[in-house]
Amino acid sequence: MKQIALSALVLTIAASVSAQTTKPKTPAKPAAKPGTAKPAARPAATLTSLKNQTDSASYAMGVSLASFYKSQGFSNINSSIVSKAINDVMGSKTLILDEMACNMVMNQIMTDMQTSKSKPNIEKGEAFLRQNKTKAGVKTTASGLQYEVVTEGTGAKPSAADSVTVNYRGTLIDGSEFDNSYKRGEPITFPLNRVIQGWTEGVQLMSVGSKYKFYIPHTLGYDMRDTPTIPAGSVLVFEVELLDVKKAQ
Repeated sequence: MKQIALSALVLTIAASVSAQTTKPKTPAKPAAKPGTAKPAARPAATLTSLKNQTDSASYAMGVSLASFYKSQGFSNINSSIVSKAINDVMGSKTLILDEMACNMVMNQIMTDMQTSKSKPNIEKGEAFLRQNKTKAGVKTTASGLQYEVVTEGTGAKPSAADSVTVNYRGTLIDGSEFDNSYKRGEPITFPLNRVIQGWTEGVQLMSVGSKYKFYIPHTLGYDMRDTPTIPAGSVLVFEVELLDVKKAQ
């Protein structure tokens, strides 16, 4: 989870309750005579007066701040406390929450929001893995990684410190493809300890010449992180062909 530094702001999620005042009923006016009705008065325009550059800059900052947090999923904030935090910082006053506390609050809120957003994917993935592990040929490791051998090779096996050359195809459990080295027309080489945990563990089971299929729980994949093609909390399915191993020096 990427940390969000908020040395100049405290955000508190709170529900605002507006007091409502009930006006006394007034007698209905008699209907106007034909031809004498006046056109309805237009409501007065509400104008925000930006008198100088400071006013304009202040408004722009507010728009930027609100737009950012709205895009992050915040739908309810206490704007009066936001204003107090800004005034406290600008006035060099003692802050209610220091920078470290602000970071902890925001990180927890963002984690909770991401967990809630990812929950449907996690539940679908867990159900898929429960069913998948009962299939013939599917093995499950202590970490929860599932795999099946498509072709067993006879070459060298890599360690986590080695670099490997592979061809692969990656999909979600619904079959949606998010990556495919075969379509790019060339394999990829990388250090085995620089990838997701499911790959680091799984490829070490393979010998050069092998082709395995891996079913990687979200905790061994991208976990709660979204990517442009992989929703957070997703189980990843990879077909991997190990072509070569370059031993670490």
